[in-house]
Amino acid sequence: MKRAALLIAGILVAGLWFTGATAAAGSGKIPRIGYLVLSPLTDPPSPERAGFLQGLREHGYEDGKNIVIEYRSAEGDPEALPFLAEELVDLKVSTIVVLGSPVVRAVRQVSTTVPIVMLFAADPVRLGLVHSLARPGTNVTGMTHITTELGPKRLHMLKTALPGVAHVALVMDKSNPGVLPELGAIETAARQLGIRLSVIDLPKKTDGDNLRSRLAAARPDAMMTIIDPRVAAYRQVLPQFALERRIPAMFDWKPFVESGGLMSYAPDFGDMARRAAAFVDKILKGAKPADLPVEQPTEIQLTLNLKTAKAIGVKFPENILLRADKVIE
Repeated sequence: MKRAALLIAGILVAGLWFTGATAAAGSGKIPRIGYLVLSPLTDPPSPERAGFLQGLREHGYEDGKNIVIEYRSAEGDPEALPFLAEELVDLKVSTIVVLGSPVVRAVRQVSTTVPIVMLFAADPVRLGLVHSLARPGTNVTGMTHITTELGPKRLHMLKTALPGVAHVALVMDKSNPGVLPELGAIETAARQLGIRLSVIDLPKKTDGDNLRSRLAAARPDAMMTIIDPRVAAYRQVLPQFALERRIPAMFDWKPFVESGGLMSYAPDFGDMARRAAAFVDKILKGAKPADLPVEQPTEIQLTLNLKTAKAIGVKFPENILLRADKVIE
């Protein structure tokens, strides 16, 4: 019953938002693509969806005019993903656009032939989703971010900016195998830096109050995240918690800082999603995902929020300020 209700909810959301687009596909001449995410769909669009839609426009596509996007969301429940994926496959979409390795795996459980385009996902080679970045060799391609090296860099940067940090709460989704290598790398770096690390796993269902309680119980003096689709759903909750508790926080997604977080060191995921639209364009024109090399971000950006720094009593060292790519004042 629960799974059926989720499927119905997904259908209703798509129908309410995009009725006009679906009608436009009635002639059968307009390509139809799937868009499947684990986290809830938002309006206005999340940064990554906005980036993807921008990329489609750059390639001449407009939803409801010359392309139809079938949106589906698991509303934070990983168990719903295979059912939603099956629904999209049954619609005979030309490709399914996904966000995060758990969603890629869910679609591949249903079909190993329908093209899958990743907006971004962690280390698809290690997870067996592609044979190599240069020659995927499967029905998966798109954008990836290799996070294993970035996690320790964030911890080092946090310690450099705030030498007194001794206990860091690391918020993550432990059920996502794609982020476990980054966890191991951060644990190693924490031992080297003499930092106590408390891993705070997400609640099974999206629950801001529950997560806040877990963080409060840990009593950290700083906070970090390992980003994935479920962690991204807390981009308002986590900065607010850190601000209220006057806890410095290092995030791995810029929207956390734009929501009041202290700092982030991360790829521009919105730009990665924009670039992913090129893969959709190529597939619609006949290319096979197996032959389209997986791409990585071109730069990693350091973003600082000076307003938040002032509010929690933090003063960034000059070397950190000079490294910043964006400063929010």
